[in-house]
Amino acid sequence: MDNLVTPEWVADGARANDLRLVDASWHLPDTGRDARAEYEAGHIPGAVFMDLGELVDPGAATDNTLPTAEKFASRMQGLGLGDGSRIVVYDASAVKTAARAWFMLRLFGAPGVAILDGGLARWKAEGRALSVGRDSLRPRHFTAWRDQRGLRSKADMLANLQSGAQQVVDARGPARFAGSSPEPRPGIAPGHIPGALNVPYTSLYQADGTFKPADSLRAAFTDAGVDLSRPIITSCGSGVTACVLIFALHMLGKDDVALYDGSWAEWGSDPATPKVAAVSA
Repeated sequence: MDNLVTPEWVADGARANDLRLVDASWHLPDTGRDARAEYEAGHIPGAVFMDLGELVDPGAATDNTLPTAEKFASRMQGLGLGDGSRIVVYDASAVKTAARAWFMLRLFGAPGVAILDGGLARWKAEGRALSVGRDSLRPRHFTAWRDQRGLRSKADMLANLQSGAQQVVDARGPARFAGSSPEPRPGIAPGHIPGALNVPYTSLYQADGTFKPADSLRAAFTDAGVDLSRPIITSCGSGVTACVLIFALHMLGKDDVALYDGSWAEWGSDPATPKVAAVSA
């Protein structure tokens, strides 16, 4: 299975016993959108709903911190996603949350995961059928496992400031990266991690919501100063859109990439961390 699949591919393989479809939509709180309600109002037939808003560590100080392996495995088993499943994730979100689901599934041990290119919008645009209500699958064992090599902590990021061993690439928009616009979360300072480069996640998509071709993806990184021969850590507001960068780099054959789990929500809320921000006139 390819990393990126089309609606036609999904429709042709929908009856395969090992194929699982997952609606991984999640919306920022200020949008007023209810991802579960939207799923129940219309989703790809056979798809189950992955509640990304619940797949977090409730004891963490920052939003969207990853859950434990045991919690993740338990939730996946309940959805019918397990060892040996081929999984296709999609979303209907402005922040492209299918990439977050793809990253989490792989981090926690699911090897066969793809993203539906263009998401639910493309499925609808092609006039394909939708289901309403909730779909469910028989529970399936999901082995609890977590690859820590794909994650970085604040301590790792502070150490990297000294070593410079890994490039830091921030997925936020240019104004937030520069610190010229305020952060949406209260108590978070503006700006970015010293030395970080900026590749806005939105720059990786075409106008129809599908990913840009490989040459354009590569150019988005190299034009921003990213050296694709060196290791990378991605960051964003709270670890969601940074996963879009990880997926795009994976499509370019680059996998020495890790996620700063706390991202700017953690870094920007700590008065002791160094920050670079625009200076107002």
